[in-house]
Amino acid sequence: MESVWNQSIAVWKWLMDHLIYINLILSVIIVFFQRRDPKAVWTWLLALYFIPVFGFLFYLILGQDMRKGKMFRVKEVEDRMRYSARNQEEFLKSHDIGLDSSLARDYSDLVMYNLETSGSVLTVDNTVEIFTDGEKKFQDLREELSKASRFIHLQYYIIKNDELFDSIIPILIERAKAGVEVRILCDGMGGRFMRKSKWDLLKESGVKVGIFFPPVLGRLHLRINYRNHRKIVVIDNRIGYVGGFNIGREYISKDPKFGYWRDTHLKLQGGSVLSLQIRFALDWNYAVGENLFKNMTYFCEDEDGACLYNMGVVDINQIEKKLGIQIIASGPDARSRQIRDNYIRLFSKAKHHIYIQTPYFVPDDAVLSALRVAARSGVDVRLMIPCKPDHPFVYWATYSYVGDLLSEGARCYTYENGFLHSKGVMTDGKVSSYGTANMDIRSFELNFEVNAVIYDEETTRKLEELFLEDLKVCEEITPERYEARSIFIRIKEQGSRLLSPLL
Repeated sequence: MESVWNQSIAVWKWLMDHLIYINLILSVIIVFFQRRDPKAVWTWLLALYFIPVFGFLFYLILGQDMRKGKMFRVKEVEDRMRYSARNQEEFLKSHDIGLDSSLARDYSDLVMYNLETSGSVLTVDNTVEIFTDGEKKFQDLREELSKASRFIHLQYYIIKNDELFDSIIPILIERAKAGVEVRILCDGMGGRFMRKSKWDLLKESGVKVGIFFPPVLGRLHLRINYRNHRKIVVIDNRIGYVGGFNIGREYISKDPKFGYWRDTHLKLQGGSVLSLQIRFALDWNYAVGENLFKNMTYFCEDEDGACLYNMGVVDINQIEKKLGIQIIASGPDARSRQIRDNYIRLFSKAKHHIYIQTPYFVPDDAVLSALRVAARSGVDVRLMIPCKPDHPFVYWATYSYVGDLLSEGARCYTYENGFLHSKGVMTDGKVSSYGTANMDIRSFELNFEVNAVIYDEETTRKLEELFLEDLKVCEEITPERYEARSIFIRIKEQGSRLLSPLL
């Protein structure tokens, strides 16, 4: 025992004697071998020098760059998506876009950007139902799950072992026994409290279960900083859900800590459901290794297997409701920050107002600059955040960035009727973007996210009406109120803001 102790002391002494050279080598690795934002690089370098050696261990666990696109690619879907994207590019360049004329004129560049960047095709045969209450959303979900005849694909960041999931399990088991294919995909961190016995029960009943970035040795998460934050449900390619609700009792307002849970979830029908299905299939393939694209019937409402090839074609003459949607996704595996770039483009195009709901507001320089320019230009910029934190560190950073908007004339509010978890942007009563992405660096850089960009005035105005209704239970953060913060609060905010690039 004494020998081991002496050897440990000798190793530590050697590390300290050569610390300058070790830090130099590790700094070169951080600077030259990982493509990151300069602020994040400097923050990690500071961590390295203030916490020698251990700082680099933290970097390996929390800060490694996961942009390895090949890990998340499936050749079959890449070929088909390129085919569909080319179909639609040619169509959009030679025809009317199929939307309201003002939307087609003002936002065709954004449609084309999403199409060319990631093959996010525009579908215009959609309907949208909006849920802001968890009880109503999950009641509707249970009803639709009960009607499934072919397959259920269910993906959530968080699935908790409580009464909400218990109310869903019997439906999934019953459908599986009836011959419906049921798949559940959960993030490794978000599902960390789920009992193994419950997963086993589902598996024994014929339900397939996948864990995205699962822990090793039981509880050890080596990729703790990279989370699949997506919430997607696809039923028979007929119904799709995307938004902010996870599966847990707090999301149905049964956790006294948060009180009423205000969120936004979308129920989609139409061509956009196929886009959600593709996103689920890509994540499922990576997590489980089952390539769903080998069976094209998963991507059609019938058995012909041809609709994935045809999804880029917009037949205007057969469309009664021209409600345009593009499903866009982002994550550490992608080279472009598509959701963030969409936000920036929407902010830059706004002429009258920008409404934002987000539980966390930790923007990067590009997003913050776009909002500041919009506010200076006379655009009515309004930001709504929670009145209480679920993650204090991020909440303090959020409050710090609120000051940057207030100084430019933007108006900021705290939601006082419980906890605000809704994630969305609405501009000029024309276009909105809602889904799983927060307005923060983590969602832009590290999380796997998915949003629906909605090119429809009626739907966007409904979302804006909900926003304005929420203002009735909000308290405005006036410049005077903001400046009255104590020195202790300001120190916490600035410290959190400084460390935010470590995300």
